[in-house]
Amino acid sequence: MDAAALSPADQSLYDLLSGPDPKTVAEVVTRMQAIDALLPANDGVKWFNLLYLMVTQQVDFRPPGGAWQSPLWLERLDVIFAGLYFSALRESLAGRPVPSAWDALFAARFRTDVDRIQFALAGMNAHINHDLALALVATDAALNVTPAVGSPEHRDYVSVNEMLNKLIPQELEVLAVDILGVIAQDTGKVGRLLAFWNICKAREVAWDFANHLRILPRIGRDAALCAQDAMTGALGRAIVLMV
Repeated sequence: MDAAALSPADQSLYDLLSGPDPKTVAEVVTRMQAIDALLPANDGVKWFNLLYLMVTQQVDFRPPGGAWQSPLWLERLDVIFAGLYFSALRESLAGRPVPSAWDALFAARFRTDVDRIQFALAGMNAHINHDLALALVATDAALNVTPAVGSPEHRDYVSVNEMLNKLIPQELEVLAVDILGVIAQDTGKVGRLLAFWNICKAREVAWDFANHLRILPRIGRDAALCAQDAMTGALGRAIVLMV
């Protein structure tokens, strides 16, 4: 990495992301808050990070019915999942290759013709369509479980889907409003974007894809991940380009 090529903000961000990995959801939230503090408003990554931060705080700290059914599994999943985002951002800052899914967002970071909500959703697309299945496989391997449909883990996963389906449109509307409460961007685009990319469907596909990855041999697994990354990258670039 050529440190001289990094802006002061990016150097600070790289240093932050090079520190010890978060071990809990609370530490994940703290890292996202630190990232938000470092990124300027003209950086598209800021808006994905802020959306991710807002939904993490809403979902993880407000479980349905007052408690998750499999809290250890869900926390491990969330920490591993967030770590894939932190790793991708760190690698991008270092000038190393990142998945096409993430490059769709990172390559457009400072484009002035892209709305905040597009940056936010392009990041969600990369994180869920590319990273979530990998996080599921890694979590299940770490805890030596393979959750079936109807298991406590699956019920928690579905509960998160339902919560996100309500939260994401609300939080995207928040991103379209400036600090004075004035609508700063085309909020009608929120509906068009969510018609184009559905978070519940993406998470359902990620669960199924994780199950598929578990039974594939190494060569088949690599090919499936490569194809998935290519499709996710193309979708991310379409989100960024949407008018």
